[in-house]
This record gives sequence, structure tokens and C-alpha cells, in this order.
Amino acid sequence: MVEAKGKVVALDGDHALVSIQGEGCGRCHEPGGCGGSSLTKIFCSSPSSYRVLNSGKAQVGDAVTVVMDSRALSRSVMTGYGVPLLGVFAGASLGLVLAGEIGSMVGAAIGLLLSLGFQRLRLKRETGADPASVPRIR
Repeated sequence: MVEAKGKVVALDGDHALVSIQGEGCGRCHEPGGCGGSSLTKIFCSSPSSYRVLNSGKAQVGDAVTVVMDSRALSRSVMTGYGVPLLGVFAGASLGLVLAGEIGSMVGAAIGLLLSLGFQRLRLKRETGADPASVPRIR
């Protein structure tokens, strides 16, 4: 299970909008820490808020723990990054074979767009299909 501490800032039916406090695992400055939190501060200084299932019936202002199955998170990350990357490489390779260097660039763009379209359809189809893959308040 992956866990994050947060605070409920709004309610929306069976869901809650949770502001996550802190970033990453908190081991940035320890030996073996990746320093990812330092990098995120460059791009985003405000706290992150996420819509999660309110299975614990939390109220606005409550301090909560948001949990998600680690396998579902890994699968989402791999498909979120891997599918578009595969689309770019496949499109670029096919374009190179068919039309040379310019074809490779056009093929990469087309491959990226097709893979993003695939991701969008996949997300609509699978949203809520596996309850373990949905982030929720413990």
C-alpha cells in the first residue's frame, strides 16, 4: 500500500478533495533518497489536491491518510509513460522506413497522438473497474 497524509478541503458526494501535505517519501536528504521532492518544488510550489473515494466518511478539515494499492500505482505509471513512449518509437520507426527522416518525425508525432488517444479510451473503460486501484481515504 502507498500512503500519503492529507487534509480534506471539500466534499463531492462519495468523494473528497484532499490536499496532500508534503511531497514524496520524506527521505530526500537521507542517504539513498532520490531528491525528487526538491525537483518538484521547482515546478509546483502549491500543495497538491486530489479527488479520492471518501470510504472513511471524513469531513472537511479532517486529517486523513490516502491509500492506494502499490501494484495499481506501478501499473498506472508503467502504462502512463510506457504506452506513449512505445507509440513514439513505433511511429518513428515506421515513418523512417516509409519516408525517411521527415517521415520519422511525422510518424513519431502520429504515434504519440494515437497512443494518447488509446490511453484516453482505456481510462474511460477501466475507471472504477477495479476497486483496489482507486485511491481512497483509510
